[in-house]
Amino acid sequence: MVTGKIARSRGARARALLAPLGVAVAVGAATVFVSAVDPNEPGHYPTCPFLMLTGLYCPGCGGLRTVYALAHGDPVTALGLNPFVVVLVPVLVALWGRWALRSWRGASFNGKSIHTAYIWIFLALMIAFWVVRNVPFGEFLAP
Repeated sequence: MVTGKIARSRGARARALLAPLGVAVAVGAATVFVSAVDPNEPGHYPTCPFLMLTGLYCPGCGGLRTVYALAHGDPVTALGLNPFVVVLVPVLVALWGRWALRSWRGASFNGKSIHTAYIWIFLALMIAFWVVRNVPFGEFLAP
């Protein structure tokens, strides 16, 4: 009876990890694709729609080239292209790790797991980055 309970527990844990592992596989595959298909070469990826319509950089502009640079071990170039993405990568890895650990332990990872203040701080930083990279004194943040 105890062995059956342990087996069910292991099976439930394995199923709980399917979503975090699926996300990891998808992100890994996307990173491999971007590292293999150079975004610095014209015609490989479409232009940012926001940049195309407004002539302004969005917070994600330069993100593909940043991922390409990081995948090729060039953090200095990555920081020059989009420092917001470079800073965001370890944060997202930590959040993914927390999600995977909570899933393994059987706890849910819902929106209430992240304090609302952190979400507002993230949004404020993203908007500030968006604005500053489009004004003359923030040219150094442009990709």
